[in-house]
Amino acid sequence: MKKIILPLLLCLVCSVHARVVLPAYFTDNMVLQQNTKVTFHGKATAGKQVKIVTGWTDEPYEARVGKDGLWSVEIPTPAAGGPYTLTFSDGKKLQLQNVMIGEVWFCSGQSNMEMPVAGWGKVMDYEEEVANASYPSIRLFQVKKNTSVVPLEDVESTAGGWKECAPATVPEFSSIAYFYARALWKELKVPVGVIDCTWGGTPAEAWISYETLKQVMGFQEETAQMEQAEFDRTRMEQAYELKRAAWQSLFYKEDKGLEDEKPCWVATSLPDEDWQTMNLPGYWEGKGLKDFDGVVWFRRTLDIPAAWNGEALTLRLGMIDDEDITYFNGVEIAKGTGYMTPRTYTVPAELVKTGKAVITIRVSDFSGEGGIHGNAEDLYAEAKGKRLPLAGEWKYKIGLSLKGFPSAPVSPTQSSGYPTVLFNAMVHPLLRFPVKGVIWYQGEANVGRAAQYADLFPAMIADWRLQWKNNIPFYFVQLANYLEPQTVQPDSEWAALREAQAQALHLDCTGMAVATDIGLANDIHPKNKQEVARRLALLALADTYGKDISASGPLFKGYSIHGNRVEIDFTHAAEGLQAKGTDLKGFTIAGPDHVFHPATATIENGKVSVRASQVTIPVAVRYNWADNPSGNLYGKNGLPAAPFRTDNW
Repeated sequence: MKKIILPLLLCLVCSVHARVVLPAYFTDNMVLQQNTKVTFHGKATAGKQVKIVTGWTDEPYEARVGKDGLWSVEIPTPAAGGPYTLTFSDGKKLQLQNVMIGEVWFCSGQSNMEMPVAGWGKVMDYEEEVANASYPSIRLFQVKKNTSVVPLEDVESTAGGWKECAPATVPEFSSIAYFYARALWKELKVPVGVIDCTWGGTPAEAWISYETLKQVMGFQEETAQMEQAEFDRTRMEQAYELKRAAWQSLFYKEDKGLEDEKPCWVATSLPDEDWQTMNLPGYWEGKGLKDFDGVVWFRRTLDIPAAWNGEALTLRLGMIDDEDITYFNGVEIAKGTGYMTPRTYTVPAELVKTGKAVITIRVSDFSGEGGIHGNAEDLYAEAKGKRLPLAGEWKYKIGLSLKGFPSAPVSPTQSSGYPTVLFNAMVHPLLRFPVKGVIWYQGEANVGRAAQYADLFPAMIADWRLQWKNNIPFYFVQLANYLEPQTVQPDSEWAALREAQAQALHLDCTGMAVATDIGLANDIHPKNKQEVARRLALLALADTYGKDISASGPLFKGYSIHGNRVEIDFTHAAEGLQAKGTDLKGFTIAGPDHVFHPATATIENGKVSVRASQVTIPVAVRYNWADNPSGNLYGKNGLPAAPFRTDNW
């Protein structure tokens, strides 16, 4: 038997090495950028000659395979067209079918760019959108999530390569990427390829190269530690474990719900009259714990029916952001991590007794939103085919606020938020694949670090252009309105991050889609992704493709003070300004005391005049400076004005 198997194995090995192997992004159905040069490359048997025949020219191209088994050859692409067949051969043929030439866009960022058409996000009118998504000239490539502490040479695709846009392929694909491609295709009438390279909850520093990040203030210590460990995964993880243990010890020590690292707020008999109440599910930022990061303990009392006595109980707790430890009648039953991971836990039968029972959940959130979120129907206890709903009023008590607390160490091998790991694993491998430009939606994970982001974000854009060796257009979405509306909010961290995003407009070939009018107070993932994509597409059509269209809402240009009023001037307002609604909203004004008041604003001679009875000596004006602003200033083109402030307080 061994004599038979061994020759077969040898034949298989020889067969594998005798066939050309291409990177994951060269597949059937792909779109190649028109009128450029594509470096085709891959692996083959050392010393062989790889011959490439394209469908757009009769001239074959050849490349010698090096001793390392690698080969590459640069081939010009024609104007948009197709479909074409590409043939690669080193003695054995490999053919790629249905290849198109057109426009290719790289679509990246965190969850609002990741949000699929009909997956966990379910965009507005998603059922109709999926049913109508038959666009064979639009091609989709989704990069599989991955991290690495060193740059990788290839990626994986979630779908096994490029796919034609169809009702079967679009549901789990980035909704913004799809709607953006659709808008371009309808206007340009050429094939459009979009690359979905996204990961929810990730900060910008994870998407930038080490070489550039080490130049950004605030990251020198981390990048130095990476270099000191020689980018070795094991050494980096060992260093992290030591830091994590020290931090975790302090984290437990300061939590009021723990004594000697043991829970003291989980007993069934614990009086909770002094605990506050919160309706769940929902992020706690919109339920009284604004901008809170830390530990919150939740309690819910329920009556176990007699029929459930001694039966194993299933707890479905929706999704919990970020981590949880769950107790039933004082006994720990499970731990969970992952802000978008549904929590389903089993309560052992011996713990289930007729009568009063208490569920206690210790929720830890380290940045961004926190709490028990999801759909109300996904919170329940179940046994013997019957359910007790758990949505509604819960008791809660704060165990620890992270305000002023040392930041939690981030794992270099297990976290998607560690510096450079997403660039290394998901961007770097695609740098040899030409793209026309980038669309980007990210920033939520950097809220609270606006000053740093003002340096980091432009550095990332410049970094990608250097890496792609091309001054590619870069269009991005400014953060949408979110959380509880406030008329005057001078300390808004969301507004500060939006301002930091807008700083990137000083770079050439950039554009910003404003979204402060289409967000939701109680959902960080607005459903109207169609309009976001439309605004991004307007920027590309006007600035990249030279279409004679208006693509930007009013942008703050300058101001002048006239007695007790301030006059605001705007760029991108040649067609005029308008207030959507009756009165102009969203403006606040301050005097030399730096105290802001709601302002009366009117449009006069193409400018906005701002004043308030409480301010006789105006010094500063702000517009839409809040987490969830209500401003209604638009251009006559229907696009909203971007938030701004005239001060730097």
